[in-house]
Amino acid sequence: MPYAGTADGIRIAYQAEGDGTPLVLLAGQANNHHWWDGVRDDFQGAHRTITLDYRGTGASDKPDEPYSTEGFARDVIAVLDALGVGRAHVYGTSMGGRVAQQLAVRHPERVSALVLGCTSPGGRHAVERSDDVRRSLARPAPAAEQALRALMYTPAWPAATAGPSRVLGDPAMPAYARRRHLAASNGHDAWDALPGVGAPTLVVHGGDDLLNPAANGRLLADRIPGARLHLIPGARHAYFEEFRAVASPLVLDFLAECERGA
Repeated sequence: MPYAGTADGIRIAYQAEGDGTPLVLLAGQANNHHWWDGVRDDFQGAHRTITLDYRGTGASDKPDEPYSTEGFARDVIAVLDALGVGRAHVYGTSMGGRVAQQLAVRHPERVSALVLGCTSPGGRHAVERSDDVRRSLARPAPAAEQALRALMYTPAWPAATAGPSRVLGDPAMPAYARRRHLAASNGHDAWDALPGVGAPTLVVHGGDDLLNPAANGRLLADRIPGARLHLIPGARHAYFEEFRAVASPLVLDFLAECERGA
């Protein structure tokens, strides 16, 4: 397992596969690179896909100290530096979309195109999930996991899919790291900086997403100059997996268009 070293001495595990234009894939809160296992192959033909285990997850170091989306973005830069990648497309989903925003506003020279999936700008302008959703996720296990699965997928998905889900959290994470991830996601606020995003941007959101309400997709698209918005009807939070037949070609076409126009 290769590692990138960060300025504060943390080892970040990363994975690079395929050939073509580099594409960074950023997972959701409290998840590692396996978040992308179900769809990574969709991008391999055209892109060298790059994933990482956030600090606190997977094979990366797990310091018990404050985390932030800005800090996760710096970890991504450390991975790109370790790979010798100057610029890359960035596709972030859920909290990964928040990290992707930080990359675009704080390291614009490293981001050639930006895709923000099922995410939000954070802060007081974001549309928060309902109290009912919050209560369902606060219940003891296994009820909370069942609630999360229902927010991720439509009822048709579990019946058609065998095996454990890859997007319900890293089961090996220490409890303190889970709390640190939650605080990092909750502390995100890129609202004031978003008008400065210069990379071409596509915003994708499930039309029936209640975990991160779909109205946040419109907020991002309106806030980022020239951004496009695509809502996928009927999709919930894990649109990129359950609706991969729609979502992956959509992202690939957008990135190809950006490359043709570069």
